[in-house]
Amino acid sequence: MIEHTEKLDGKVTTQGAKNSALPILTATLLCDGVCTINNCPELSDVSATLDILEGSLGAKVSKEKNTATIDASGATGYKISKAMMSKMRSSILFLGAIAARFGRAELCFPGGCELGPRPINWHLEALSKMGLQVVCRDGVLTCEADGGRLHGAKINLPLPSVGATENVILAATLARGTTVLNNAAREPEICDLCEFLSKCGAQINGAGQSQVEIIGVDSLRGAWHDVMPDRIVAATFMVAAAAVGGEVLVEKVAPAHLRSMVEVLRRSGCAVNVNEKSVRIVSEGLTQALGRIVTEPYPGFPTDAQALFMVLAALSRGETTFVENIFENRYKYAEELMKMGADIEISDKTAIVRGVKSLRGGEVFAKDLRGAAALTIAGLVANGQTVVNGLEHLDRGYEDFERKLRDLGANIRRI
Repeated sequence: MIEHTEKLDGKVTTQGAKNSALPILTATLLCDGVCTINNCPELSDVSATLDILEGSLGAKVSKEKNTATIDASGATGYKISKAMMSKMRSSILFLGAIAARFGRAELCFPGGCELGPRPINWHLEALSKMGLQVVCRDGVLTCEADGGRLHGAKINLPLPSVGATENVILAATLARGTTVLNNAAREPEICDLCEFLSKCGAQINGAGQSQVEIIGVDSLRGAWHDVMPDRIVAATFMVAAAAVGGEVLVEKVAPAHLRSMVEVLRRSGCAVNVNEKSVRIVSEGLTQALGRIVTEPYPGFPTDAQALFMVLAALSRGETTFVENIFENRYKYAEELMKMGADIEISDKTAIVRGVKSLRGGEVFAKDLRGAAALTIAGLVANGQTVVNGLEHLDRGYEDFERKLRDLGANIRRI
């Protein structure tokens, strides 16, 4: 339940990145020793990943606060049930890791937010070039590597898919020979995964570039790693401060990862002071239109931040245009914003937002992770009381979200 909040003031610390922690935890399956993953956020998606490692694959797992310890040296499982796979989209990353470790895998299609078609055919086509034979029957993927081990290959992705890039990297680390991946995604989370794998003994060149070379090794050792800060969570608090008004210091961030979003916030009229590991936002809560925002692969404006900035645009002076190039169904949350009085016109990939003077509270329903965060921010600025349903989506990507907002002065509580 959320009440109108006059301003946000104080400091907030960003958690570890969900989209970095999940592939790194998956990568521990490839290691013969103990892996210690620090700054690992307490999220339902993280719990689901650890459950798969332990319950389905046989790894030894423990987690205390934000540190996860995984010993997969004795893992023998290569099957993941439909129930486990359906909990999150990133469960498909286990395909590359299991195939690399055991030369075979059996799993189902993944679940996660319903953001429109996100076919895994690019994953399957890439892995098939590495010698993985895949048979799909009744939604179950039964996979076997030629000769019991994957081999290197030259792979060209049609688009820089983050998931497909990660799956190829995971699979290639233990494959025979060299894999060259072209049109690879360049997101910071992929660099973080490669940094962890390199600590474990993987040979990876070009992380963060469009071409990545992976030279397969016979084994990987355990290692420790600190997960990078979550750039979308940082942006969430930045947008909340911009929309509500006040002065908020967002600590423990990687400013280089936030450039595209900082640029839009400055365009809105907010004062944004970027330091080495923090960003300070000062806003009067009355912003200018954001211009034209086009979601693109990194280093462009991230699709995960689009919903957050639409709330800001809904209360800004003038007209803002959004063009969503990544997912077809990213505008589902906009219907709920319109219930609150937002003026939004959607046509295919484009949304035109005309700023209004105020939003009104009400009962709204979150249908995906970032939409849940956006509706929460909308509740803070709306007049009256707002109830956001669907917090299971929020819990997939935000750690202690309500408490952190309350510490900044928000009138919010979970019921």
